[in-house]
Amino acid sequence: MRKRAGLAATWCLLALQVMSGENAAAQTKEAARNDAAVAPALTIYNQQFAVVRYGLALDLNAGQNHVAVTDITGHVEPDSVFLRSLDESRHLRILEQNYRNDPVSELLLLSLYEGKTIDFLTPDKTIVQGKIIRSGFVPHATVTYGQRYYQAQGAYLQQGAGQPVIEVNGKLQFTLPGQPLFPALGDDTVLKPTLSWELETDKAGKANAELSYVTGGMNWEASYNVVSPTKGADLDLVGWVTLDNQSGETFRDARIKLMAGDVNKIQTNEMYMAKSQSYGVGGVMAGGPEVTEKAFDEYHLYTLERPTTLHDRETKQVEFVRAAGVKSKTVYVYDGWKVDANYRNWTMETIRTQDAFGTQSNSKVWVMQEFKNSAENHLGIPLPKGRVRFYRRDDDGQLEFTGENEIDHTPKDELIRIYTGNAFDLTGERRRLDYKLNTQARWVDESFEIKVRNHKSTPAEVRIVEHLYRWNIWDISKSADPFKKVDAQTAAFVVEVPPDGEKVVTYQVHYSW
Repeated sequence: MRKRAGLAATWCLLALQVMSGENAAAQTKEAARNDAAVAPALTIYNQQFAVVRYGLALDLNAGQNHVAVTDITGHVEPDSVFLRSLDESRHLRILEQNYRNDPVSELLLLSLYEGKTIDFLTPDKTIVQGKIIRSGFVPHATVTYGQRYYQAQGAYLQQGAGQPVIEVNGKLQFTLPGQPLFPALGDDTVLKPTLSWELETDKAGKANAELSYVTGGMNWEASYNVVSPTKGADLDLVGWVTLDNQSGETFRDARIKLMAGDVNKIQTNEMYMAKSQSYGVGGVMAGGPEVTEKAFDEYHLYTLERPTTLHDRETKQVEFVRAAGVKSKTVYVYDGWKVDANYRNWTMETIRTQDAFGTQSNSKVWVMQEFKNSAENHLGIPLPKGRVRFYRRDDDGQLEFTGENEIDHTPKDELIRIYTGNAFDLTGERRRLDYKLNTQARWVDESFEIKVRNHKSTPAEVRIVEHLYRWNIWDISKSADPFKKVDAQTAAFVVEVPPDGEKVVTYQVHYSW
């Protein structure tokens, strides 16, 4: 198997302003990213957040300094921000830290001037004055990204909050009379999301520092395309990584790591965990940078070997695993018991004497694909959770979609079994033949007949699954076919159904308590 991947991510240099606190006139200095310190890096989790890290080159004055960093994401968790000096000989103390995420926009400025009269430049280049009754500014929703953000914004708009109201010559209008001309910006306005600190250091000079923080608005998902030949069960599998950057920031030439696993994280309204939309990729990538995988703590890290670029509001997909000739098996499962909604929350104690329970029948036969994630089967690497799409090649060479489902995080050497739909030419029927209850002796005898019909021109092996739901002490006292006890309340019969034929299974179960 070849492992391939291409990930895209972008890294944007930060503008860092250092202003001295030693004199009344603030002194501004430019500071560049320090590649010798900590290389730009992203660790993206498939739970809608990421950790951002990079090195900073500071030029500080002795005493107190004001440091501001812009071009960060719009979804920083402020209490996760970590700034530390990499110079052991320097004492660096953080006196205060602030995060601003209210960048200037036309609607925001309109809201700041509500109740006041400003000038508007009309399309014919004349100036009219209008009083801002309502700005139309929609404040940040509690959830600032994802589908719930757009739903929240839509709710504001439906209430009319997104529509300005301007008074011109004593009359109200619901549109701007022209381009608003605002007075100069105030000192407390920002053009981009900004992190700032009041820092105190014991000596002047250049200093290396590392900045890291947790941010929302970033996610990654794995998806898999599985292709079967016209005849046979061998599979070709291609795995893709989909990176989604909705953080509000572009990252250039970043080192990317992807963390796979169920990392516990306290979720607030700000960290909305809706499942991102999955994207399919129909083509095959001829090449790409390699991705290395390793165990990390109780999780797995997938690392892209070269710097990549990820723009804001960009979704990128690249191949990260490829395997040919994966041995698989199509499995047919008939689970004939149809759940009765009237008994959905009942316990064994309440249903064991209800004679009508379990008599409804389901006629569908499930189709499942089975293969082992092992090196012998051309796989054998931890597979992140994601959507698996199945295709089969027709006689004319075209691919036809045959079903999809999702897998969870799957370690190597584990069996993967995926439900892909219901068989068209296989049907089942289940009915109860007898029911006897002896409350004094505390036992129940129940017997069933299961029929599976095969309308194919080839034989089919079907696993008949029976749920022994009345009590956990049971014994199949009569059966013409062998069965396997799967667990404390499940038995399975594996039968061969002839082409254009039928297989009948009957059994009797004895419960006691």
